[in-house]
Amino acid sequence: MNTASISRYWTIWCINLANQQMGYKKCDVSSARDFVQQRVQSCSNDELQSTLLENFHADNWTINELINRGLAGLCLRCYVSYGILKSCQKINSLFSGEKSFNYRDLLRCVLDDDGNKLVVLDSDRQTQFILSEDGVTHPATYKLFTVEVLRKFKHDSQARMSLDNWTYLQTKQNPELRNFLSEFGFQCHSDWSLLNRVRPKQIAILAERSRQIVKVFHAVYRRDRRKQRKITVGKCPDPTNLQLQEMLELLQEYGIIINATEDLKSELKQVAMQLRQYDIWSYREPLETPDYDTGVYSLRRDLPTVCYDISNLDKQEIVELVNQKFQEILSEAISQEISHTITKLKSSKNYAPLAHKYLPGLKLYYCEFKSLKEIAPVLEMTSWDQTRRILNPGELLCKVRTFTVQKLLECMLKEAGIRGLTTIPPTPEYLQTLAEQIENFVDVEVFTEAGEEIRAGKNRSLDSLYAQKLRDYLLTN
Repeated sequence: MNTASISRYWTIWCINLANQQMGYKKCDVSSARDFVQQRVQSCSNDELQSTLLENFHADNWTINELINRGLAGLCLRCYVSYGILKSCQKINSLFSGEKSFNYRDLLRCVLDDDGNKLVVLDSDRQTQFILSEDGVTHPATYKLFTVEVLRKFKHDSQARMSLDNWTYLQTKQNPELRNFLSEFGFQCHSDWSLLNRVRPKQIAILAERSRQIVKVFHAVYRRDRRKQRKITVGKCPDPTNLQLQEMLELLQEYGIIINATEDLKSELKQVAMQLRQYDIWSYREPLETPDYDTGVYSLRRDLPTVCYDISNLDKQEIVELVNQKFQEILSEAISQEISHTITKLKSSKNYAPLAHKYLPGLKLYYCEFKSLKEIAPVLEMTSWDQTRRILNPGELLCKVRTFTVQKLLECMLKEAGIRGLTTIPPTPEYLQTLAEQIENFVDVEVFTEAGEEIRAGKNRSLDSLYAQKLRDYLLTN
């Protein structure tokens, strides 16, 4: 761990009220720095985070140990604040196109820790306590998000994800951030909503035990949900204890024994986490992500290092097969998603009168290179915001990308099945590897460039293959 990396444990990112343009600032926390430097001398760099987590979650209430726990937590809060900042930048990058918010707006929802107070958890890891200088604790009136990230992190589990990935997941699921995004029409599904609406193709990626758990969840939760929708429509709530108990009894019929409702709830959340990998969020991620401090785009670190090397398929064969189908599928995706959008607009109570302006608006955007602000008066729309909601070129791009990836994935799976290279349905590992490599391919070929064109704002150059295919469609319809 180099000096820059280790300093993450004593520098905290927090909101900068004095500089609204920058939005945030980095502050040195001297007590955290002293605490880390003492620990580095007694353990290796690789063990530092584990040591801090063990100290923070220790169940010791003597004054010295409380201070030790609070300082360890403070170091980890510094570390997590950096992850929250990067998560907001990444989440913002998922929503390409012209929009009326940026990642600094997202920070206000989750970057709420200034590092000025020591915080510890109770024995049950449920309540945050403020620790005063004399070692006295009292319940916190406000729950810091950094501490909530650490509170929910299962540091002692062998199957845990990294703290960085956990921070990203928790930031995406933060209720305040999700409510903020929902105001702009971006839906973030809860675990229960995701499980309730899961499709057969998604279930096919799961192991047999997980499939049975989802089947039982549908038998109970979806049944009750349908009854409730006859009365009222709302968000998917947590399953009740009665529902969970009924699920446990049904699972016994399949030979699956789970001892407690909390254990079942935990397994359901694990299944939802697997499904989330195949949800729209993953399909919206670009090949490159921006560093907003420098303005430089860098390659996603989570991309597979090997491209096209799928099982025993010859590299040249895979390239030829994908290239053969790619442009055909891309054109099909554009046609279908535009048609779906028009149908959706026509069925909308608010936007039905404007549905006929959708194609002319796309032509102004992609053929005449006008901005949404310039398009608004031409189409006699009330504002730029209304034009954005109707046209939303970033959303169209995301939908076309999703369709293209899924179609190419189906094509490759069919070919692999014919050659006897995989089982049908394929194993989750095979499917994930194949999906990642196809995403890599389509991003390199078209979608990274297409996304950058939309983000460019004024004087954009719409020369990508996506823009060309879209113009071909618009000029013939």
